[in-house]
Amino acid sequence: MAGDMHYNDYLQLDKILNAQNPESIRQNLPAHDEMLFIIIHQTYELWFKQLHHEIESILHIMKKPAMNDNSPELQTVVHRLNRMVIVLRVLVHQIDILETMTPMDFLDFRDMLRPASGFQSWQFKELEAKLGLKFEARYGQEYYISKLRAEQIEIIKKAESERSLLELVNAWLERMPLAPTYAENDRGNFWENYRDRFQGSLADVEKDNLSMFDEIFFGDSEIETGKPPRSLSAQACRAALFIMLYRGYPLLQLPFQLLNALLEIDEQLSSWRYRHMNMVHRMIGTRIGTDGSSGKDYLKAAADKHYIFKEIAQLNSFLIERRKLPVLPAELEKRLGFVAS
Repeated sequence: MAGDMHYNDYLQLDKILNAQNPESIRQNLPAHDEMLFIIIHQTYELWFKQLHHEIESILHIMKKPAMNDNSPELQTVVHRLNRMVIVLRVLVHQIDILETMTPMDFLDFRDMLRPASGFQSWQFKELEAKLGLKFEARYGQEYYISKLRAEQIEIIKKAESERSLLELVNAWLERMPLAPTYAENDRGNFWENYRDRFQGSLADVEKDNLSMFDEIFFGDSEIETGKPPRSLSAQACRAALFIMLYRGYPLLQLPFQLLNALLEIDEQLSSWRYRHMNMVHRMIGTRIGTDGSSGKDYLKAAADKHYIFKEIAQLNSFLIERRKLPVLPAELEKRLGFVAS
């Protein structure tokens, strides 16, 4: 019946509000701030669940063999990526609440938690994998799943084996139909023209950037230089740079918003890790974590290394001033939406 649903039942509040069982109470050593500690971390896990809900829908759309960039699908992807950004901002700000707990407040119950630790949040590790953080790029590879249960490790390994958002973005950029093509030894094409203009914009101390430009946009860097494989192909990098350069055109606005949202996700994840690291340093100094990890040192090393969309951010090194951009052919301008048919 339409009138049978009740707020309490719909939200299953009896389960949620009775899911806080402080260990300090169980041990008859009540610690007031343990309730805050539990609720904050339960809330984190609920937000992680929402982030998984969003990323799964995004992956489903982007796995389609021919996503129409001029359809509502791309708008949906951008909208949900931006929602993920807002959720991640909330995660960062929740640390403000947790930091109302002093180190002495934490010590009232900290030792009762061993060996439980936030490091055992399998949902967060799974989210990193879905976004595109590969095992090879992780700090502490031998350690990051060592404290998890077997079924949780299986979930993370499954996520690592499937196509990530970063891989799907690479495929999407490669099939971007509006970016100018590149043909080697074609001195009259857009990219050779742009390379000349980029070279002219470099200061003397930046001249090495030209070889990096060639490596990223024209070459196969992992073969030519022996560097680790890149996540974005040269073709995808050219498409992404073109979107950044000409984002004012109507048809490139949504693609630019998508790329920008990915950079914002990385920024918010980084902010969350660094806030977490600083909070740990404030709370326990140089002591080890409850799980036996090196505490602040581990968190700092992971924060420095775990940038997922760093290759997109790197493309900003190759921008030039708007007034120096090559003029696009009239036919391409027409396709991008500025010239009436």
